[in-house]
Amino acid sequence: MPYRFADRMTRVQSSAVREILKVTERPDIISFAGGLPAPETFPLEVVATAHAEVFAEDGAGAMQYATTEGWRPLREWIARRMQARGVNAQADRILVTTGSQQGIDLVGKAFLDRGSVVIVENPSYLAALQAFGAYEATFVGVDSDDDGMRVDQVERVLAKTRAALIYLVPEFQNPKGTSLSPERRAQLVDLARRFEVPIVEDDPYGELRYSGTRPPSLAALDRHGYVISLSTFSKTLSPGMRVGWVSAPPPVFQALVMIKQAADLHSSGVEQRAVVRALESFDYDTHIAGLCRTYRDRRDAMLRALERHFPRGTRWTRPDGGLFLWVELPETLRGEDLLDDAVSQGVAFVPGAPFFVEPVRHHFLRLNFSNQPPALIAEGIARLGHVITRRLARMR
Repeated sequence: MPYRFADRMTRVQSSAVREILKVTERPDIISFAGGLPAPETFPLEVVATAHAEVFAEDGAGAMQYATTEGWRPLREWIARRMQARGVNAQADRILVTTGSQQGIDLVGKAFLDRGSVVIVENPSYLAALQAFGAYEATFVGVDSDDDGMRVDQVERVLAKTRAALIYLVPEFQNPKGTSLSPERRAQLVDLARRFEVPIVEDDPYGELRYSGTRPPSLAALDRHGYVISLSTFSKTLSPGMRVGWVSAPPPVFQALVMIKQAADLHSSGVEQRAVVRALESFDYDTHIAGLCRTYRDRRDAMLRALERHFPRGTRWTRPDGGLFLWVELPETLRGEDLLDDAVSQGVAFVPGAPFFVEPVRHHFLRLNFSNQPPALIAEGIARLGHVITRRLARMR
């Protein structure tokens, strides 16, 4: 049957990352492709016990329909956590979502019409581009460097264009791993106030800092209600639990609640209660410190291996945290052209091109370091360095 899909479906594309993960499920592949936390770091016993206690003590309540806003004890815990970071967060302005990805989608649905302008870093988080693209947004990309998004370019875009949103991952950006400097954070919040444009601050990685000092979030700097803050437990407890949240000014919060009601009524009451039980039963900060030690070792292993095995003419970021780093190849190479050769050598990565809005650049790779132990990181980078070196030699 010839189905007549909505016109906007022409803008919706499958995730390049998800498609590559299908190829790399073979056990002999050393994969740097996904953004996967290390499964051995999941607090399995804590989470299992938390679920058992939920069902033993409040099973019927957990399994019943619930309010769209989310379970109050969880929203209060999140508010306290944000307040400790200097954010004027209130439980009454926190919406629990099914992962922070749902938060991105809800914000897009609330703010974007066909042709609405969203200012993003170039490159940017691929799934945000997918979510906003489904609402037929127009993307304007600005460059980034080791200090994050080029805020001077944002100002020039705002002066010429009526933007609906500014979207960024200021802490350990996906895909680059870079962070927005404190000076640029203050400048960006000031621009949002001057031009009256909301900022979507997507912060899934902020807890995962391995070196340096954590700067204030954009939400902590905001005094006029222009920052919409997203985060998640996916990188610290488990992505499978699908518990995230949005903290937003009152009018935005109310709009998001109404939209979520129409989308799914509410997120899982079982998982929300289990998260709170887990947080009450173990030392969350000690758990995060352990994550940071593990991921610091893996980041350092990848940086050492890159220094040893990647040829001259390649460069990479040196993130202070998060899950990724970003490799720049000589401009004669295309990341997507290297992938088949890499997979044949038992190693996988994500080519950089899908992370870009116009202009698209092809000579980049995203590498994930969190999901492989140091020995396999060293072996996988050695294989990938050999693939790049061999391809460069053939092109001479």
